[in-house]
Amino acid sequence: MSSRLIYLDNNATTAVLPEAVREMVPFLSVYYGNPSSAYSLGQESKKAVQSARRRVARLLGSLEEEIVFTSGGTESDNSALWSAVRTSGKRELVTTTVEHPAIHRFCQELEREGYRVRRLPVGSDGRLDPADVARAIHSETAVVSVMWANNETGVLFPIREIGEICRAQGVLFHTDAVQAAAKVPINVAEVPVDLLSISAHKFGGPKGIGVLYVRQGVPFLPYLWGGSQESGRRAGTENVAAIVGMGRAAELASERIHEYADRVGQLRDKFERTILAGLPEVRINGHPTARVPNTCNLCFQNVESEALLLELDRQGIQASGGSACSTGSAKPSRVLVEMGLSVREAYASVRFSLGWSQTEEEIEQAASAVVEAVRRIREKLPAALAAK
Repeated sequence: MSSRLIYLDNNATTAVLPEAVREMVPFLSVYYGNPSSAYSLGQESKKAVQSARRRVARLLGSLEEEIVFTSGGTESDNSALWSAVRTSGKRELVTTTVEHPAIHRFCQELEREGYRVRRLPVGSDGRLDPADVARAIHSETAVVSVMWANNETGVLFPIREIGEICRAQGVLFHTDAVQAAAKVPINVAEVPVDLLSISAHKFGGPKGIGVLYVRQGVPFLPYLWGGSQESGRRAGTENVAAIVGMGRAAELASERIHEYADRVGQLRDKFERTILAGLPEVRINGHPTARVPNTCNLCFQNVESEALLLELDRQGIQASGGSACSTGSAKPSRVLVEMGLSVREAYASVRFSLGWSQTEEEIEQAASAVVEAVRRIREKLPAALAAK
């Protein structure tokens, strides 16, 4: 790996914060007791889990008892939808065409079991009209699931308005907030959300640990059955070290969230301005301002994203063609196609997602490298192709 690595794929995963690692280590060696055990070693682990629960609750503005630890965003998403359809007895779900695969593919599986799924379209800017949600809900709707922020474009959805619509119609509302947590303020005490998913590795915690927020009083049926962990809502011995790491990362995120938005947002905007000023035929995919502050998805006309990503990787700059959960697929980005991009335009798009520790020097270097790489690739194009 290059010593001058510039990592611009923080929507895929982030580095674990040193502060989180330090708190995790003792629970991998010294305090290894099972939190369900009554003796002192187990109780040390139990106290650590409860402390982490308080920290995550503070990040989300929730009650401690509304926090359920899971293995990550995918389990949280699957669990939310599974519980909603099972507890309501209803057979229909409302979601969007641009959800993360954890929602999209789970809905496909539910359809194979006889459930109906209404998928609402988004506009060319990637946004959803809340009025479409209101029109889609009816007596057989078990749950509405709409992401807080899109993982590929960073576009923010009108969660408060959608939540109010669902609340008024007596329908459960779930949001996948994996890409929003620690980037924009979330306060479930003020926003009418019933179920919400987050994942630690998106904001400086370890992989393999997440949370499902379940609003107090909302009926909930576990997705995993076994022991009585997590107050009977998620069976399985707790991953104490990972929970501790998530708790510390959540605490740091709570402290830094406004500074993050300002500083990282300014760097992202500078990155975009440099590229747009240095290259013709480049555009931002998604709404220009209604985005999480770290995400930039650009379409480079007459450039294949795979070639650009390989060229950047050789220079120690790492980015992505889209969702890390879809890497390896020969298909174009479903999200971008649903926004109206052509297949060719989708294949010409790259996602850059900045992190907390990014510096202005790195961003200047990365933006210049992108400009030069695109110019080199375009210069090699046959004249007839470049003219299209």
